[in-house]
Amino acid sequence: MAGCEMLRKLCTGGLLVAGMMAAPVAFSQSVHQALSELESIMADDSRRDAAYAAGKERILFCGSCHGKDGNSRRDYIPNLADQHPLYLFEQFEKFGNGVREDYVMSKLAQTLTVEERINIAVYYSLQQAKPRTSPAPDLIDAGRAKFQAKCSACHGKEAEDFRDMPRLAGQPSEYIKIALKRFKEMDPAAQSSPMIGIAAPLTAGDVEELAAFLTTL
Repeated sequence: MAGCEMLRKLCTGGLLVAGMMAAPVAFSQSVHQALSELESIMADDSRRDAAYAAGKERILFCGSCHGKDGNSRRDYIPNLADQHPLYLFEQFEKFGNGVREDYVMSKLAQTLTVEERINIAVYYSLQQAKPRTSPAPDLIDAGRAKFQAKCSACHGKEAEDFRDMPRLAGQPSEYIKIALKRFKEMDPAAQSSPMIGIAAPLTAGDVEELAAFLTTL
């Protein structure tokens, strides 16, 4: 989730047990409990439907950046559609506690209750991600080969999400390039993401090829 121009995004849901109504900034206190609750909701049809409905009501402003259906309307902002709900929830946590930093999202995450984050994660996880037209069709084959060699072990053969590994399929090409550049610039002594080591040897051409391929899935 990168930032967008408006500081509102994600908003409120409407269910969950009373114990999950944590104070907006009290992220780390109940993260483990919230993840367990989220898994329980996803396994229960009626609770999942209720969370989905609550999330849908509260993503009014999200759509202007990430799309109402989770497919980004701007090429430099990621899709949220069809991401794993636990992954989405954990990103709120990371923005809230400073592990991830973004001018908009960091401030926003600190205002979200556990209930709000869960409902929004449920809503966007159930949207369908849509492939895009590649900006560089001639690079698709090279990008496919590079992805299979370097990325598929973690992100899946079709770049689908896998629990804490984000879905890359259908992401805007510009966002993919921005994200890879960000990883290349990270200090491995200060950051612990495995993507730092993966991105470090990538050339500008590699990045262009990966972006050209992944956006079409």
